[in-house]
Amino acid sequence: MLNEQVRRIMTKDPITVGPDDVVRDVSNMMVSKKIQQIPVVEDGKLLGIVTSYDLWRDLKTSPNSEDKSIREVMNTNVLKIAPKDKVGTAAELFIDRRFKTLPVVNLRNELKGVVTAFDVIKHVFKKEYPNPILYRDVLMSE
Repeated sequence: MLNEQVRRIMTKDPITVGPDDVVRDVSNMMVSKKIQQIPVVEDGKLLGIVTSYDLWRDLKTSPNSEDKSIREVMNTNVLKIAPKDKVGTAAELFIDRRFKTLPVVNLRNELKGVVTAFDVIKHVFKKEYPNPILYRDVLMSE
């Protein structure tokens, strides 16, 4: 299960933003979509990632940061993974680096998807328990 390729479990069409998008709009999108990390892409190529923590940190140091471009606050030191890399490699990176999202890129740095720590957990769980009895289902049937 951990020896399978990341491309089998990744989100293939993730939400992305551009480097010239405005912090206010991206922040509102993150809240409305309930996501904490968004890849920053230009012409299909990964430039960086912006996280809710990046936005919070910038707001603490610069009260007018809502009008900044994402380029000014994004993280460009991004750990990436390839579609053919193993799920176990992603799991190890999540454990070692303590973050939640890995952009999946090809050799030309084109974003092909994202894999999250939750994707890995869900993949492993479904392999072990293909037909789980969900807590909610048990409560609803009583």
